[in-house]
Amino acid sequence: MKLSQYNFSLPQSLIAQYPAASRDDARLLILHRKTQKLEHKTFKDLLNYFAEGDVMVFNNTKVSHVRMYGKKEKTNATIEVFLLRELAAETFLWDALVDPARKIRIGNKVYFGNDELIAEVIDNTTSRGRTLRFLFDGNHDSLEKLLYNIGEPPIPKYLKRPAEQIDIDRYQTVYAKHEGAVAAPFAGLHFSREILKRLEIKGVNLKELTLHIGLGSFKQIGVEDLSKHKPSAEQIFISPDTAQAVNEAKTAQRRVCAVGTSVFKALEDRATTEGHIIPCQTWISKFLFPPYKPLVPTHLLTNFQLPRSMMLMTVSSFAGYDLLKEAYRKAVKERYRFGC
Repeated sequence: MKLSQYNFSLPQSLIAQYPAASRDDARLLILHRKTQKLEHKTFKDLLNYFAEGDVMVFNNTKVSHVRMYGKKEKTNATIEVFLLRELAAETFLWDALVDPARKIRIGNKVYFGNDELIAEVIDNTTSRGRTLRFLFDGNHDSLEKLLYNIGEPPIPKYLKRPAEQIDIDRYQTVYAKHEGAVAAPFAGLHFSREILKRLEIKGVNLKELTLHIGLGSFKQIGVEDLSKHKPSAEQIFISPDTAQAVNEAKTAQRRVCAVGTSVFKALEDRATTEGHIIPCQTWISKFLFPPYKPLVPTHLLTNFQLPRSMMLMTVSSFAGYDLLKEAYRKAVKERYRFGC
């Protein structure tokens, strides 16, 4: 497959700038892979497509407040710092991206808040990448709280607006547990506690895994031949309990729904040839695109993705390129919301 095959015309007005008034108010387009039929529904209609004994798998990663703005020492220039990964908890060492990168060199310091936190650049990793050491007198937990208070939710740049109060709650799933993601698992944002409870009452087995979504999922692909793209590594955790539930559902030929492309990737990376999965705690670099055929999930719930995005290619490996292309053509015509 080629990158250019995933380009399509998307009016800016269809990119959702804010979430729906309620989490489960979104419209829902149902794609039937076998019959090629498309149905226009609402998110609450999801309940009608699952039954007792089916399994739905969620990504319980929690989005950190990883985007911070500080002032460079002496010049007072505004510097955006995007925290990617904690490297050493005991020495407050972080891997980060900085912007504008040309203004930040080894030895420079950046001041945050009311100068209550200082970061020193100790290494260059990439053109925009830097290793930072936070100069902080407290313990690790105190630093985490301070970073959360100073930082802001890392809403996507394509929204072209600053983070607002609404994003603190809505750019996070209601079942988020384990902090470590730099982006939200978008499909899960539509689940309200009421919908989850109704699924549970219906007998649907709700299970979780953790995949800490990294910026690599949103990085522009720089090669036309998709087989040459090298994705970034992401950390995943799949418990024996989740693996057992999925495997039993597969054996019983029940539905297994991956909520979001991150869950789809995690399940497929740990899949056996029989379509069962193996518990793990590891790092993966998974990139799915046609003609890949899914082994584990029978259903996939996902948002409408943006042109040329890795997530769009991942979805097409599940739905099929031609069916997805037709679905997106109709979604644009019917003015569905894209992105968040």
